Amino acid sequence: MAPHATENGATNGTSQSGGLDFTTFSNVIDGKLSSTQKTRHGINPATAKANPEVPVSTQEDVESAMAAGKKAAKQWAKTPYAERQKAVLAWADAIESEKDGFAKLLTQEQGKPLHFAAFEMDFTLQIIRTMANLELPTEEIIDEADRKVLVRYTPLGLTVGIAPWNYPVLLTCSKIAPCVVTGNPIIIKPSPFTPYGGLKVVELAQRFFPPGVVQALSGDDSLGPWLTAHPAPAKVSFTGSSATGKRVMESCAKTLKRVTLELGGNDPAIVLDDVNVDEVAPKIATLAFLNSGQICLALKRIFVHEKIYESFRDKMVEHTKTLKVGEGFEKDVFLGPIQNSMQYERVKGFFEAIDTEKYNVAVGGKNPEGPGYFITPTIIDRPKEDSRIVVEEPFGPIVPLLTFSTDEEAIEKANNTNYGLGASVWSGDVERAAKVAKELEAGSVWVNTHFEIDPRAPFGGFKESGIGTEFGVGGLKSYCNSQTLYLKKK
Repeated sequence: MAPHATENGATNGTSQSGGLDFTTFSNVIDGKLSSTQKTRHGINPATAKANPEVPVSTQEDVESAMAAGKKAAKQWAKTPYAERQKAVLAWADAIESEKDGFAKLLTQEQGKPLHFAAFEMDFTLQIIRTMANLELPTEEIIDEADRKVLVRYTPLGLTVGIAPWNYPVLLTCSKIAPCVVTGNPIIIKPSPFTPYGGLKVVELAQRFFPPGVVQALSGDDSLGPWLTAHPAPAKVSFTGSSATGKRVMESCAKTLKRVTLELGGNDPAIVLDDVNVDEVAPKIATLAFLNSGQICLALKRIFVHEKIYESFRDKMVEHTKTLKVGEGFEKDVFLGPIQNSMQYERVKGFFEAIDTEKYNVAVGGKNPEGPGYFITPTIIDRPKEDSRIVVEEPFGPIVPLLTFSTDEEAIEKANNTNYGLGASVWSGDVERAAKVAKELEAGSVWVNTHFEIDPRAPFGGFKESGIGTEFGVGGLKSYCNSQTLYLKKK
């Protein structure tokens, strides 16, 4: 079921106690909560029941937000860096005070188990605070007798941030924090499947930023193209699929907007023959099925040395059977539902290939019936390496288990993809693993772990996994013009 449209007005505000009201949702334009005549609603993916109504923005709403953002840009750029940092950190404190409400909202709209929703909120706060505490000083490149050359970083201007549905609050805030701390206003477009958390963090931001600095527009499929094609923004930051990322980049090219694209992945894990199978196999299974496989960085192709393949497969299967599938508020649930019907049908297509491509199923293969978009975690035992389950990114809890005989073969197989987001190497010999890791074509490569992101370090992808980087000082610079200043001394 896609988000459903109705004719209605939306209101919003704070509860009687002064905290956020998590039952009503609005656009945020020029510091004010804004309703629309037409609304729609998302679907709770665990129950298939309707979530609350949200606005469907019009072109007039887009124009109003663009005008407010451009108006706010000059004054916000002139606001001292320290004051901008203070505002972002105060916003983070306010989010933390509402953390439990946000976590419950995430489980309701995204489907992830409540303890993973709490993790998303904790990591969101870490990202905001890390980015806000980074400094972006003027760099002195040359200081000679007759001249000085400086490099300074100035705000680009109004930015559009487009967030996906798998980590809706985290990825919204990871765009807002570096954008506004470097002096740029931002318009957030949350996913129509998960608009709720994004609208609320922007609503909360109005307490700490001048009108027009942090805005949000909820909408349907028309909204993204309106935003990316509009001449006012200087940049678009997009997180989502590679296919959509290409369309975003094409739209931005017409006005030469800057773009940061964090796109899909088909992350390999290389498991060398010297690992402790009992320790590593459960970790690999956990990382493959985290967030029901709906992570761009989730393990999606698992290459195991042929010497240990059978024992490793059996241990992975054993652990996978312990992973509970269910509604996110239930106790001990590890896998919630697939977030939306469109992705659910796509993932089910990989299960249909079990019969047509004659896959060997090591565990799983049958999905539960009833309401909700639930998928049983499934491991495919040694499919053909040109099969769909190996070549494409399912973005769901179904993974292929494959073999190799030498380190060189593992590297070649891991790099045989159009993606290059993340990868990991697992070994009892860190030096051997590091040697393999350095040959992998991916923006983030881990040894003996995976998915451990530090917002102080740059994050981005090779090949069709993205353009540019987020996080770290480089992430701040991506929201800036680089100006080289030549000072001739007397």
